[in-house]
Amino acid sequence: MKRPYLAFHEYMRTIKGFIAILGLVLSFVFAASAQTVLASIDGTRIDVEGQTGKVVVLAVGASWLPLSSKQAEITNALAKKYKGRNVAIYFVATDSANIKSKNYASTEMLKKFAFANKLGVPVLHDPDGSSTLKKFKIDQVPSFIILDKNGNLADEQFGGISTDTRVDPTTPISKVIDRLL
Repeated sequence: MKRPYLAFHEYMRTIKGFIAILGLVLSFVFAASAQTVLASIDGTRIDVEGQTGKVVVLAVGASWLPLSSKQAEITNALAKKYKGRNVAIYFVATDSANIKSKNYASTEMLKKFAFANKLGVPVLHDPDGSSTLKKFKIDQVPSFIILDKNGNLADEQFGGISTDTRVDPTTPISKVIDRLL
C-alpha cells in the first residue's frame, strides 16, 4: 500500500511536468508568432512585420557607422522611387540605448543623424539591434532586408555598401521589390 505522502509527491511531480511542458509549448508559440515592433524616434510604435499588403524595406544600420550617410542616400532614393506605392521603407538604427556603451545614441542623437542625412523615411530605434538582427539573422550592418506583403523575409539580405560610385546599389533591391509588388 502506498503511503499518502508518496502519492501526493507523485501527483505534484506529474503536475510540475505538465506545467513545464505547457510553458515550453507556449514559449514556442509566442516566439513563432512574435512580431517585430519598434519605436520610432518620434515616439510611435511600428510593427514592421504586421503591414499586410505592403512590401517593407528595412535599412538596418547605425548612426556611428562610416557608411551610414551612403545608406541614407540609398534609402532616400528607394523612398523616392516607390513613393505612393505599397512599399513602406524604414531606417532601423541599431545604436545602443545603454549610455555606457561606446555605440550609444539617444533619441535626440538619432534625430540629429536623420536631419543631417536628410532621411525622408521614419527612423526606428532597435536598441542593440536585438529585435532586428536576431529576428532576420542579419550578419552585417549596414544591410537592407525586404519583407513580402505577408511580413515574411523575401530574400537574402543586401549587406555591405560599396563606395564605388559606378555601382547602383538600388538596382538589386529594386528588382526584389518590383517582383513582390
